[in-house]
Amino acid sequence: MLTITNQIPWTAAEFEAELRKQHHRYHHLHPFHQRMNAGELTKEEVQRWVINRFYYQRNIPLKDAAILSNCPDHEVRRHWISRIIDHDGTTEATGGIEAWLKLGEAVGLCKEHLLNDQNTLPGVRYAVDAYVNFCKTKPWIESVASSLTELFGPDAIRTRLAALEKHYLWIDPKGFDYFRTRLHQAPQDARYALNLVISNCRTRDMQERAVQALIFKCDLLWSQLEAIERGETRPINV
Repeated sequence: MLTITNQIPWTAAEFEAELRKQHHRYHHLHPFHQRMNAGELTKEEVQRWVINRFYYQRNIPLKDAAILSNCPDHEVRRHWISRIIDHDGTTEATGGIEAWLKLGEAVGLCKEHLLNDQNTLPGVRYAVDAYVNFCKTKPWIESVASSLTELFGPDAIRTRLAALEKHYLWIDPKGFDYFRTRLHQAPQDARYALNLVISNCRTRDMQERAVQALIFKCDLLWSQLEAIERGETRPINV
């Protein structure tokens, strides 16, 4: 954990480097994702991941709405609201949440099973709820900084997609549309958020708080996978 100081602010380049340095904390290095990429997960483990990751997916619009509610800059709000639309969609058949439901069907899960939050592991629920609460209670720019895990996401998604297509032939490829869409959305979202954080965090204190926010998000994603890795004692009822 960084210690908040009153030191001279980092330059824009130094600040960006500090943010990108957190790549080593990202959950693509977690053993569960490593096993996924190597084709070593069982069907039940894949299903468990899809079920529990869905709780995170469906809460993304809530955290973005929390950021909007705390942001006084209408220009930022005009742009940020697109993230909610990207996940909620404009109709029942569009958006990231619907795409994840299709992934659920592709791995053999019914829609109702994913939509039932009682199927979410307690550790996952705790981590995701903590993220939404973070975005509700922290200054909006710190919440934006926490979203900068998107800087690391595209490479991880690209590797994951290739692994799923290669090793998990029992999954209907139509279920991978979510990942294909995020390969285009995530870099755009990350660039905008990074520019916001760099331009709004001018003091060293704010810069370090932004880095801590990103570390918090990385830890949260890691904690989710810890819970998913451990799983539960009863089998999944699909």
